[in-house]
Amino acid sequence: MSCIRRFSVKLSDGHFMPVLGLGTSASMKIAKSKVKEAIQIAIDAGYRHIDSAYLYLNEEEIGQGIRKKISDGTVKREDIFYTSKLWSTFSRPDLVQRGLEISLKKLQLSYVDLYLIHFPVPLKPGEELFPKDTDGKIILDTVDICSTWEAMEKCKDAGLAKSIGVSNFNRRQLERILSKPGLKYKPVCNQVECHPYLNQSKLLDFCKSKDIVMTAYAALGSNSDKEWVNKSNPVLLEDPVLNAIAEKHRRTPAQVALRYQLQRRLVVLAKSFNEKRIKENFQVFDFQLTPEDMKSLDGLNRNVRYFEDNLFSHHQDYPFADDY
Repeated sequence: MSCIRRFSVKLSDGHFMPVLGLGTSASMKIAKSKVKEAIQIAIDAGYRHIDSAYLYLNEEEIGQGIRKKISDGTVKREDIFYTSKLWSTFSRPDLVQRGLEISLKKLQLSYVDLYLIHFPVPLKPGEELFPKDTDGKIILDTVDICSTWEAMEKCKDAGLAKSIGVSNFNRRQLERILSKPGLKYKPVCNQVECHPYLNQSKLLDFCKSKDIVMTAYAALGSNSDKEWVNKSNPVLLEDPVLNAIAEKHRRTPAQVALRYQLQRRLVVLAKSFNEKRIKENFQVFDFQLTPEDMKSLDGLNRNVRYFEDNLFSHHQDYPFADDY
């Protein structure tokens, strides 16, 4: 069996996606060299799923890390499942493939395994990640998400992306694509913020009913200093219930938070640039949470969202205004 099928889920298009991935979104305070180093540590530790995006500004270093482990014989390209994301300044159909090609050039790879629409709110095309007008207000665009999706389908047909999906979409936005006349490929996954404080149970049930895999980011909470992160929220990994379960199993709170998502049949991303934690976070396949543990963790849900992305809240397609 291929390495990529070990601890993997089969997507609706037939490809396999490892259920645990390394998240790579990082503060600008993290040196780029640390990103390259983290990729190599993760691959050596057993990770085969790497998640990044144009927005993260680190795909060049990630590509270097992946190619280093290919060149030293640790893995082959087909062993690695790499996810990238289309940023909102490339939402217009004529720009979608260009956005992917920019990422591929930085990575020095010929294809990505999964390409996601990063956020359902389009921005004015340009060189800036967050284009602003003279008053400093972010300039939002009006692009039909279905036309963007058609351009994503063309990227799959061209072999530039093996699978395509979405990120940060709510139920209504997913249904808009699923009901699109002439739909060729449905989204294979929806990557969303998900953790015990925001367990997304309604959205998860909907995704399962449509054979769409849900991927959890911020699965360990977040302490990011980015401007769109709510810093007033409680620290997930300090939660007493989570810590009591971790102590019972002689595991870290992070390992329990990750295992929780795996037992809910999500794909989960663990972000760290610390060697010890990268290795610890991969040790989640050799223990099982009890039904009582799962019930206790379900009970922590309080609809706390670390990534509110309020910069886009005045747009009609802002996804977090809906219940789910």
